[in-house]
Amino acid sequence: MATEAPKKMEWLVVVPDFPGAHEKRIAVRPQHFANLGPVKESGVFQMGGAVLNEVPTSSDPKDFSFAGSTIVVLASSREEIKEILRQDVYAKEGVWDVENVSRFPS
Repeated sequence: MATEAPKKMEWLVVVPDFPGAHEKRIAVRPQHFANLGPVKESGVFQMGGAVLNEVPTSSDPKDFSFAGSTIVVLASSREEIKEILRQDVYAKEGVWDVENVSRFPS
């Protein structure tokens, strides 16, 4: 009897930044945006955005107080979500704390 692969579903994912990651985030932000797109083979949607600690006082992201990010991910498990996130430049460069991701089915 063949086993079916677990069903993938959409998850709202909140991934915190590591403390002190602001400069790293700003440095790789253009690369992060360049890699976004419609649903990709990675399972990441182009929906999401930054989570901020406070309302920005300017329009310059260098002045923002980032807490993390929200993303919609297509995955079948928490581990698959983490694997998808680990492929992003924010995770590779030490901005995102992938081990402390929160996820909510949508």
